[in-house]
Amino acid sequence: MDVKRIAILGSTGSIGRQTLDVIRAFPLRFQVVALAAGKNLEMLQAQIAEFRPSLGACDGLLSNGAYTLVSLEEMASHPQVDMVVVATAGKAGLSPTLTALRAGKGVALANKEVLVMAGEIVMTEAKKAGVQIRPVDSEHSALWQCLQGEDRKVIFRLILTASGGPFRHLSLEEMARVTAEEALHHPTWLMGQKVTIDAATLMNKGMEAIEAHWLFEVPYSQIEIAIHPQSIVHSLVEFVDGSLKAQLGPPDMRLPIQYALTYPQRWANTQLPRLSSLVDLHFSSPDLKRFPCLRLALEAGEVGGTMPSVLCAADEVAVGLFLAGRIGFMDIPRLVEGVLGAHSNIVQPTLESILAADVWAREWLQVRI
Repeated sequence: MDVKRIAILGSTGSIGRQTLDVIRAFPLRFQVVALAAGKNLEMLQAQIAEFRPSLGACDGLLSNGAYTLVSLEEMASHPQVDMVVVATAGKAGLSPTLTALRAGKGVALANKEVLVMAGEIVMTEAKKAGVQIRPVDSEHSALWQCLQGEDRKVIFRLILTASGGPFRHLSLEEMARVTAEEALHHPTWLMGQKVTIDAATLMNKGMEAIEAHWLFEVPYSQIEIAIHPQSIVHSLVEFVDGSLKAQLGPPDMRLPIQYALTYPQRWANTQLPRLSSLVDLHFSSPDLKRFPCLRLALEAGEVGGTMPSVLCAADEVAVGLFLAGRIGFMDIPRLVEGVLGAHSNIVQPTLESILAADVWAREWLQVRI
């Protein structure tokens, strides 16, 4: 039995921890050879003690252990690694993802910014290396599963579902008064702080549309968003003959994580939840006036170039300010729109110009707050 050797970048975050849950269920089929984290050194130490990787990476100092401290890029391309799970947040995942692809490693991608910022560059590198990027987001995993065995030429549209977050019934005036604590209380998913706020603003769904555009080579005109509060249907594909395929399951990230790790096989895992019954399923269209972040993300994706990089940077700064209590909830789209409006887009960007646009957007915001 072949053992898959796994590197997890962002092992102490929500996706990283749930990836380790999946690996625990198959101790003879997976080997954790590398773990990387940011500042949560206590949790990383506990993970290292349990899984005994040979490689480690972090933002701080770790006590001595039987592992070698390396950079994320060294970890992503190391000969001991078969598959890299990119579960880091923000632009930190971009360089190691490209490094892993160039080294021919399998990539299970859970970092939105990698494709939003540099989708064309990343997908070009994947094609050069003959590597299929395996999406970990529940929505993209759903689309990926629905498209198995299908000719991409017969796609009529992709339909990404969104729970709508905790504020889907609030007015604009009510949303202006919501607190960070309220925004972090997602009705169906348990996620990290940044993505939870993005789910509340629907920014995450706009970013997911950009990801879907690159992953499945579908134009934006054929990508739609549907509000689905139950979070049971994770996405749908409609084909040119009018038929629809959907992937359903409980709102649990371990399901798409396991599919990415075990593809093309499906492994029985009794620890994962199952749908015991189907509740009433409801769908509606998003309100772009009440959720302008979705509109801004879709527009940035359509424009392309360095605009999506600016979008990511501005959103990250704005969400951080909101979580710190320095701005209101509806100030997030206001700030993001201001940065996008001030940016001089580069239509055919290099990796360097994409990263420079990220830096510019952060600096532009910092001097105006």
